[in-house]
Amino acid sequence: MVVISELIKNLDLNLLTDEDYEDKEITGVYIGDLLSWVMGKAQPGNVWITIMSNINIVAVASLTDVACILLTEGVVPDENVIKKANLQGVVVLASQKTSYELAKELHTVIEL
Repeated sequence: MVVISELIKNLDLNLLTDEDYEDKEITGVYIGDLLSWVMGKAQPGNVWITIMSNINIVAVASLTDVACILLTEGVVPDENVIKKANLQGVVVLASQKTSYELAKELHTVIEL
């Protein structure tokens, strides 16, 4: 079992939201930027890798019950997104790496 706090440490990720939710279990990975597509395809417990940073990502993450949102390529959401994520218990992580680089690294960290 891999949890969010291990991902942060092993992949050198930045935690943008409160630390209260770091021990959610990771069950898989989903990569996508089209929100309607993510709503239909992402599974509970997935790490959702995206470059989308508008406030709607929080709603989609809540609806799909993903373990966390992982923003790539240096994307930084505005303060309102972080506030909303904290209110809804959605973990938001960030990295300078590309989605592809992170997917490769996640493959080595998560044993599914």
